Amino acid sequence: MLTKELAIFTLDRDRLLPERLTRGRHLRYLDYAREMLGIYQNGLGRTRHELHARVRGVFRDEPDCPPQRIEAFCKLLDDNQVAQFETDRRGRAAALRLKVFTMAGPMHPLVETRDRLFEHAEAEAKRAIAHQLGRSDWAEVEPELFADVFECNRLKEFSGYPSPEALLSRYNVAQVQAALFRATRLRIQARADFQRIIIHAKLARLLHDIRPGPGAGYTIILDGPASVLRQTRRYGASMARFLPALLSCRDWSLQAEVRLRNYGPPLRLELSSESGLKSQMPAPPQFDSSVEEAFARKWGTEPRRGWSLRRATAVLQRGQTVFVPDFVLSHEDGRKCLFEIVGFWTPEYLQAKIQKLKLFEDQGILLAVAETVASAWKDSPAGVILYKTALNPDDVLQAVEARKPMPEGC
Repeated sequence: MLTKELAIFTLDRDRLLPERLTRGRHLRYLDYAREMLGIYQNGLGRTRHELHARVRGVFRDEPDCPPQRIEAFCKLLDDNQVAQFETDRRGRAAALRLKVFTMAGPMHPLVETRDRLFEHAEAEAKRAIAHQLGRSDWAEVEPELFADVFECNRLKEFSGYPSPEALLSRYNVAQVQAALFRATRLRIQARADFQRIIIHAKLARLLHDIRPGPGAGYTIILDGPASVLRQTRRYGASMARFLPALLSCRDWSLQAEVRLRNYGPPLRLELSSESGLKSQMPAPPQFDSSVEEAFARKWGTEPRRGWSLRRATAVLQRGQTVFVPDFVLSHEDGRKCLFEIVGFWTPEYLQAKIQKLKLFEDQGILLAVAETVASAWKDSPAGVILYKTALNPDDVLQAVEARKPMPEGC
């Protein structure tokens, strides 16, 4: 990610507009991106300082490129996800410097050409020190001497970006992330992939409130870094990291409240799934497990005895705990039943699932539990559906219809 200082944006009345490179205005940047990727792909063994200097050289004759933009590109090319640098975590460089300076101390001062007054020439001293260290030449010593300094870290691996377009796309997303460091609140209208959005918001520890939204879907309110008195930097990074997960989802809109230092009223930053920003994260899978997928496939798209199956369309909440059952069974007469499949999970995951189900036991959630899990589940609820490796829709229908009819839940 970029730092807050590398954020570039413009203001339009009460709106904050993060910078975006577009084909219409910045088409030539595709060639610049191609050059920058080539610099890193062919730059193994070079220092950050050398690589950054070459990147700056790409824009030497470009009038429309502020220094912040160049530094932002360098930051994205240095990102740990695409580049690995030698960082000397074992402190070898510091130990080597101590040896070299100790050896060079008695020769001080060093001069280019020795004379009667100054008898130690720099080149000769370096050659002598290299030989004492068991190296053939000073050129072998110098690259290791400051390997622990950030600017002197050497590139050892670069997976890069799939294409110049991908680098520019990442830049556009990174600028929005940098703007979100200053956000005080996010309001998200989530529809198609609201379950995944809620999960990632919860993982980011930003979930503040969730409620039914206008029409289908939910409104999710997330606290931002500027609304937290402590740990501001951590919350800002968490909100920025949440953005790629949001961009990988469908059918949502976002409005962020942003506050700038020494600027009075809050500003709006608006975004949606139709804004054209792309995430590096893969699209969310439709199902969490092969058991759920196989069950939905067996059920089909048509109702069974008046019951229709819908995937994860209900959200339950108790305080800051949110639970989205796997399926909702809806009858044509208005009855509904929340349905959860407990599959082949680790003991830790199962324990967390049990605690969450207990919290929402008043919702009458119908459970299907793998036999291997049921045998290890003490005090499991009555009326669960047991299955071995696959779940039969007829067993589920029988369990639903055997329950006392209820208009809301079951």
